[in-house]
Amino acid sequence: MLNSASKRRSAAAASLQEGRDSKKIRVYDRRLETEAKTSKLLETAGLDFNDFLKALHKDFGIHSNETFVVATTDRIVLDFDRFKELRDDTTLYLLQHEHQVLPAATEEKISFMPHYDTLIKSGTYEYYASENKESLAYPLAELIDNALSATAKNAGTRIIEIRMLFDESLGKPAVIVLDNGCGMTTKQLNKWAVYRHSKFTKEKSTFARKEEDYVRPDPVPRSLNSDISYFGVGGKQAVFHFGNVVRMISKPVGLPDVHELVLSEEDFEKKEKNKEDIYSTTILNRKPGDCSHVSEDERFLRTIIEEEPGKESFTAVVITGLKQNHVSFLKDEFVVWTRQLAHIYHYYIHGVNGNDMRQGSKKTDHQSKIDIQITLREKLPKCPRVLNLREIYDDKQTLYINSAADTFEFKASTAPDGGTVEGVLRYHPFLYDRETYPKDPDTIKDSLDADDFENEPGLVNQEERRIFECYWNGRLIPGTKVTEFDWCSCKGAKGGDIPPECYSRFSGVLFTDDNFQVTTNKMTFMDLELKLKSKDTIFTLGLNGQKLSKRGNIQKEFVQWLHNCHQKFDKQIKFVGFKGITTRTDVAKKKLQHPWATFSSIEWDGRTYRTGQLVKTQKTNPILYGKVVRFLLYGNYDGDVYATGGQVEVSREPRALYDMNKIIPISRIDKTATDEAIKKNIDSDSNKLPDMLKLDWPVGNPWPQNAVCPVGTPLGPLKIEILNKKGEAVSRMAPMGQGSGTKLCVKLTLVHHGPKSDKEVAAYVAPHLSGTGFWFKKIETLTDLGKYTLNLNTVVHETNAMTFGGRPLPRFTFKFTLKEGDAVKFVIGAVSPTLRVGVPFDIPLQIKDGYDNLTTLPPKLRPELKCRGLNLTYETVYSSGTTFTIKSVKARGKVLNYQQSKSYELEVTVPGLKEDTQSIKISLLPGVPDSLHVTPEETSILVENGNPVTFNVEIHDEAGNITANPKQIIRCEVKGFPPVVSDCSSTGAGQLVTKPINLTIINGEQQELKAQFVMPNHKNVALVMKELKVLPSTRASVMELYSQDDENLVLRNSEKIEWIAGGLLENLFYRLYDEAGREVPLTAEIASMIKVNWTGEVFLEDLIQGKLPDVQVPKQVKEERFYQVSYQDQSVSVSFTIVPRPDEPARLKVTLPQVTVKLGEILSGNISLELVDQFDNLTKLLTPASVNHTTVEAEGLDKSAIAFIWQESSCSVLVTGVRLQSGPLGPRDMCFSCSDFVEHVSVKVTAGLPAQLKLLSGPEQPLQVLNGHGIAKPFIVQLCDEWGNPSPDQRVVVDLRTSPPGLKVMTKVISQPVNAEGKASFFVNGLSGPKGYYQLLFKGSFNKKPIPGPSLNLTVLPDPNKPVSLSVKYNTSAKFLAGGTFPVFAVTVVSDEGSPITTFNPAAASMFVWNGASLTKTPPETAIELKCSRPMENEKNDCFHFRDKEIPEEVGKYTIQFSLRVNKTDVLYSNQIHIAVLANQPAKLGPDSQPPTPVVSYSEDIASRTLVENLTLRIMDLYGNPAGQDMEGKVIITIKSSNGERNESFPLLERGTSRVQINLVEGKAHITRLTIRENSPGDNGSTYILLFKPEVSALPTPLAAFELPFHFYNDAQNQQRMSELTRKKDELSSAIERYEETFGTYKQLLELLTSSCLRASEKEADLRNELARRKIPHPVSTQHIDRLMKKKKAEAEAIQKMPRRVYSISDNFRGQADVLGMVGHLALVQDDAAAWVISWHIRGDMDCVITRTTEAARRIFDDTQGRQQVMALDSVFVPQGNRPLPHIRNGYPLFDPPGNPVYARELLIYRYDQESCDIVFKNILGDTILIDDLDSANNYRRAVVQNRMQCPTILTRKGERVSGRGKFGGAQNTAPPMSTLKMFGAPLPQQYHSLLEQIELLQQYLSALLKKEEMERARNDHINKMKSLDVQQKQQEWDEKRKQLREIEIQLASASMRPVKRGPVDGGQPSNVSAKRARQNST
Repeated sequence: MLNSASKRRSAAAASLQEGRDSKKIRVYDRRLETEAKTSKLLETAGLDFNDFLKALHKDFGIHSNETFVVATTDRIVLDFDRFKELRDDTTLYLLQHEHQVLPAATEEKISFMPHYDTLIKSGTYEYYASENKESLAYPLAELIDNALSATAKNAGTRIIEIRMLFDESLGKPAVIVLDNGCGMTTKQLNKWAVYRHSKFTKEKSTFARKEEDYVRPDPVPRSLNSDISYFGVGGKQAVFHFGNVVRMISKPVGLPDVHELVLSEEDFEKKEKNKEDIYSTTILNRKPGDCSHVSEDERFLRTIIEEEPGKESFTAVVITGLKQNHVSFLKDEFVVWTRQLAHIYHYYIHGVNGNDMRQGSKKTDHQSKIDIQITLREKLPKCPRVLNLREIYDDKQTLYINSAADTFEFKASTAPDGGTVEGVLRYHPFLYDRETYPKDPDTIKDSLDADDFENEPGLVNQEERRIFECYWNGRLIPGTKVTEFDWCSCKGAKGGDIPPECYSRFSGVLFTDDNFQVTTNKMTFMDLELKLKSKDTIFTLGLNGQKLSKRGNIQKEFVQWLHNCHQKFDKQIKFVGFKGITTRTDVAKKKLQHPWATFSSIEWDGRTYRTGQLVKTQKTNPILYGKVVRFLLYGNYDGDVYATGGQVEVSREPRALYDMNKIIPISRIDKTATDEAIKKNIDSDSNKLPDMLKLDWPVGNPWPQNAVCPVGTPLGPLKIEILNKKGEAVSRMAPMGQGSGTKLCVKLTLVHHGPKSDKEVAAYVAPHLSGTGFWFKKIETLTDLGKYTLNLNTVVHETNAMTFGGRPLPRFTFKFTLKEGDAVKFVIGAVSPTLRVGVPFDIPLQIKDGYDNLTTLPPKLRPELKCRGLNLTYETVYSSGTTFTIKSVKARGKVLNYQQSKSYELEVTVPGLKEDTQSIKISLLPGVPDSLHVTPEETSILVENGNPVTFNVEIHDEAGNITANPKQIIRCEVKGFPPVVSDCSSTGAGQLVTKPINLTIINGEQQELKAQFVMPNHKNVALVMKELKVLPSTRASVMELYSQDDENLVLRNSEKIEWIAGGLLENLFYRLYDEAGREVPLTAEIASMIKVNWTGEVFLEDLIQGKLPDVQVPKQVKEERFYQVSYQDQSVSVSFTIVPRPDEPARLKVTLPQVTVKLGEILSGNISLELVDQFDNLTKLLTPASVNHTTVEAEGLDKSAIAFIWQESSCSVLVTGVRLQSGPLGPRDMCFSCSDFVEHVSVKVTAGLPAQLKLLSGPEQPLQVLNGHGIAKPFIVQLCDEWGNPSPDQRVVVDLRTSPPGLKVMTKVISQPVNAEGKASFFVNGLSGPKGYYQLLFKGSFNKKPIPGPSLNLTVLPDPNKPVSLSVKYNTSAKFLAGGTFPVFAVTVVSDEGSPITTFNPAAASMFVWNGASLTKTPPETAIELKCSRPMENEKNDCFHFRDKEIPEEVGKYTIQFSLRVNKTDVLYSNQIHIAVLANQPAKLGPDSQPPTPVVSYSEDIASRTLVENLTLRIMDLYGNPAGQDMEGKVIITIKSSNGERNESFPLLERGTSRVQINLVEGKAHITRLTIRENSPGDNGSTYILLFKPEVSALPTPLAAFELPFHFYNDAQNQQRMSELTRKKDELSSAIERYEETFGTYKQLLELLTSSCLRASEKEADLRNELARRKIPHPVSTQHIDRLMKKKKAEAEAIQKMPRRVYSISDNFRGQADVLGMVGHLALVQDDAAAWVISWHIRGDMDCVITRTTEAARRIFDDTQGRQQVMALDSVFVPQGNRPLPHIRNGYPLFDPPGNPVYARELLIYRYDQESCDIVFKNILGDTILIDDLDSANNYRRAVVQNRMQCPTILTRKGERVSGRGKFGGAQNTAPPMSTLKMFGAPLPQQYHSLLEQIELLQQYLSALLKKEEMERARNDHINKMKSLDVQQKQQEWDEKRKQLREIEIQLASASMRPVKRGPVDGGQPSNVSAKRARQNST
């Protein structure tokens, strides 16, 4: 029987063949509206459209005059061009017209084939997704699978060859897979090309070959049946995964022809483009060796084809068009993918036992005859790479087989399918210092999980070890690894004698047959582990074949096998002499820093190593020689223990040379080294250390120690030698490894000891020079007096360190003193830089030696003074110590003037000195005043009256130099005139100018005066007298003004005259007279000196004639003006004043008190009316009668209060009571008239007093706001007066209030004054409060008076997306046991409306646990944060689960609190949960606090024999919590050895017993004092353990005993010393533990930050790839992301703001309890026509409010007094499910429906709560149908009724309705226009939602990018902190304390190196203890 797939393919092939010769078209005649089905199949091959029409006329009997159309089923009318495009099996209609309704149903034949991408891209996902990494071994394995199946029946060797041709000289790159299998016939080749044509697909035909039927192979060992070419999928996936072209070349057995099949992606695309059959091609049949068809770019095929002759059969798969990344991978990772292939086909290549290369391995009869060879050729000069997979020895199975010590074979049978699995477990033992479990050579570090879930400890344990590799029909399935079975897991083990680590030392492999399903790509098993873990699975031992129905039996065998393996093969080390537990901070990972057990010795491979023993290392750099400090083993141990390895701490010797300890693996100890060899090496190193310095004076003149020398004496040169202990000169330290050792230098430092401090005057470092050693040159610069110290130090080269290895290097010290020399020279001391003529001064001299040191002058020396140009004298000399002074020196001579000092060279000579002459520069100034000199020198001087007199004066010293001194004032006195004074203090000279001499000249006669010159402050200077003669003056002295028009008008000086305001005073002249009364002739010079003050335009010609400019009189009456005419700057002048008087009246002047008036207010002040002239001067011509003729007019003027009042004082009229009551704001004209005069004025009218507030703009009504959200559009309020005019009065304050007051408004300001425009703007950022109805009230206030304002109604709705609380559910009855697991906490995020929110990332949820209670509502900083767990299968996602969280190990009160990070700033916290952590199950006996290690001796002093004192022991759980308060029993106290030896002599307890018993009451036992017996036996210096073993009968398992180590000594002094050392050791151990914890925390934090960086980078990369996939531009920076987000948000906002259809009635009830909402708001409709007709159809229900309960409906009904229609869903029943349209029955249409019918409710888009909304609209709309038009509706209804079915109401998109009763037409069945209806709203377009998704993705990427940068920054900061000086200092402190601890441990160890065993001396000896002779100490 053919299956369905074969039938379809056969039918398609037949149809294709037939289509090449014919084209048949089926035509349905539907012109008549009857149900008669008339159709015909017409042959149209070779016909054009006209021929086709003739055929239609003929076959359907259509008359020639009859009209019809031929159309496709899509109603596309045919024409010539469209007819040509018709394909075979097309269906056509014969219709009356294009839009005719089909009277009956028709059928149309279609064909559908998969797209060719199904084939060519099928492997893209398969090979990338399965392994999630780039590996081409798996697609290559698919081709090898086919080759193995093809060669399965080969009698000889099965050869499979893979050729990689990447040499361009051979053609384009290609991958070729060849085999010598059975080959394929053309039929088989055709089947191969069919996708998913598996080998189980049978085909029955006369042409089928018998061998083509599939026969399941017989069972073989390991299922190596080669039956792995299975599904008909892998080969196609593989070839098109590699490239885009595949060529299959095959020659079948027994046939002579070679067949070729080519498939290519390019051919598929070409056929699709040409509309050809894609899945058709040709097979080339040719003879072997024929390569004529091969193109040049595939010339490599010729070599393959040339190999064909002589081959019985073969198959070659040739893949070209390779992807470049695949080519690179194949070349670069050749070793990797070939090793993976060797792993996949390991057992096919090597046989059933695998590649066992060990000697003596057993061989079987199932040896493989398969050769898989791989050749890779590249372009020259690279050599080809040829590899047989049999030659690979490092694949995983080879490593597992050859490292295994034993195997455990089993079988598993699954029921009921009978599947069989063979299994092998291999044990890989531990050998002394290493695990032999092989490492995976292909291991790549797994990518970190990008999820934000917590990686909790304990998730990956022994139960989840996936150890079994799985082989299917002998071939590896790489994606499946099976975990341990319960019988071979550590958890399921019974018996505790096998260490847990043994369960991690075995590997496994499973062999299955094809009864177990695998995926089509053979990457993973589908059901293997599920079947194996089934309870029905039966396991069988592989050795004897006996079935074991119970797993316990095989478990017993497995445990026994594992025990034997451990005992037989594991080689371990025995650690002896437990000393204590310590913490190591040198370990990188913090979790591995503690606990480390320390031991005093080990037994390893037959040898014993002890503390203090000399050892040598191996395989270390450098090789170490030193002493064992201690042995370390990771873990919590308390006695002797066997372990697989450990570490040893070695102190390198000699310490003076190295001073370091090193911790190395124990395996690095050189077991072949002897103590003598080690000591010899250490001693040799010690003798090489430098010991002393030797000082030599190579050129003589040695200085003795403490020598005293004059300054300038040279020191040196010096030669230094460094001598070691052998007396040998050395220049380097002894080498510590490779190299020549550290260089040494000698450092010289010379220190001068001054009176205040020491100063280093010289410092040199001398390196070693061959031939001269260490050499310092002569020092000749010692010129400072005092004591000196010369230090010579040996230093380390480069570092200049003076110590090495903690030992100071050799040094030498030399001391001497330097004193001053003889007098050689002198220095002139400080002399005043400025000297005066005749004034005495002193010259000091300082005497010095040759190095400028002060010294004394020889006696009887007389100095000499010389100075060119001066006469120098002195009185005497004075000497005091080192100072010599020349006293009272005077200088005389002619110098420069007072302003310049002259420099002179003054030489001082002291005879008798080596340098006897010195000179200094001095400056000499004039001396004190001596005489007065006045010029002119004549005694009688002439002066003209009115002029001053000028005199020049000079002050001279005794040498005639002009001198300047303080208070040099000269006074000139002239009788009758004030004296004049000149101060010559600074210049020594000056000028005196008298006041002008103005005397009265009588008759022109001259006058005489006397002038006297004196210096009041210098009486010694004589006075000087001069005579003055005064002559009469000829200058003008009198001026006269007169008018030429009026001879009588002569203006006197300061006269006032009146003139008409604005008039002109013309023809004004002037005259001048001198002192004698003579008229002065006017000249141009005189005229130019005439000035007037009323104008600047003066004409010189007029002034020469005596004429002055015309005078303009002021225009204002009150403006009197002063005028003046002057000559010679007012020395001669005449002035007068003009007073203006008013002219005739010209107009009426109106004076307003203000130009602005408020509407409705009386103008303040009075309006004044006056008559003024042309210059606005008041004329005072109005009379009281003018009041009766005064009026005022204006628009809106209220004349009722206007009054006119006469003002006598100003002759004006006052107007009062002016008020404007109406009219517009702005300028207003007012008209005043009085007598015959009229005047218009303008006033500005402003708004009146504030009276009301108006809302200018705000959000649309009705206003609904989600709780916590704001209102986007601001409220703008306008202040107005009572007429509605805007008022800008900024004194008005506007308040925003709510009613009722329970609503909280979040806005920047709640109260504010209006602005300059009278507006106030309120931005509501948020509203929060209980859901319900509220009002926003705007109120104003002005002078404490209220101003009414608007109010707005709003509804506050609960926000379903706003988290308000966290609901926590857990088992409240659970007990919290210390160290246990918390119950599962389910945390639900509750929204504002009470529903759960499921949109938050699980990473945002956290659980905090801390000890005690919190004073705040948030967790303290010390709280432990835990992350939520992964969701389990079938678990709801409406809450976060916290499972498997560990309970704290310490009992007490704890607090639990959960948090949710809502956004970057807001965190939501749950209520705090207070719990009590109780003690766990009793497990051990322990003290309240660890007592110190006792140190006892056998002395008589009881304090020295006390082991413990006041010790309380309690029953505790595993974590040290008291757990046995209700238990009774006893504690047995004994002593045991610390190293497990039983033949030792043990100390005896008090009273000579070996055990003591105390009672255990209420879970505790108190020991007051426990001592050893006096003279107790024991080994001196040994360590014993005091064992406290509890015995409690009520417990099912015994409690662990408490052990306390103690040290035993024979003498009290040693005991005290050891006790003190032990105390110090405990203190140091505690401090070191703290340091180790600190550094471990640093390391752990660095690892955590590194891990976080990797996770953040991967998450950022994933999001970046997702952006690329969505074609969003890759943002290069955060600024770019912000710009992209802003752009897309702007686009989304623009779409959101676009006009859209909305339902305009407000839903004021949504948000209330159990209220769903108004019908019109529950749904949206996309199509306008559908929204229109559906809204009209249910218009009576559109405003109905839907509630969930009848109670809620009743509440709304009562609140609205029955005006609101409501519907309760709990009172509505609708049938479940969705019925099909009426024309569909049993899934098949009864007829072809016209008009595209659809249920109206299916067009609704529900906004929320889809389930409830579906019930609502099922109830309201029912089964109402929407159809295109009325004709379609009627035809549809008729067809439904004719099929005897009920037809529901039908609506049309054109607005008609056909009721369920068939009624249509009329106004009630026709929809009104859209504009008159309230319609369903329209949804936002899809583009809007796409933009939101892109914005969200960009936001995630921005967060990931910032997180990545933040983590990288935090990691760098942490690294810098770890490198900081503070941390380095702590490291040094840590090293120092460890060094101290090692020294103490060495001392403790040395005390116990040779224990002395002593027996009892006297006293009671127990009968069961025999006396032993004490051992003597040996040296």
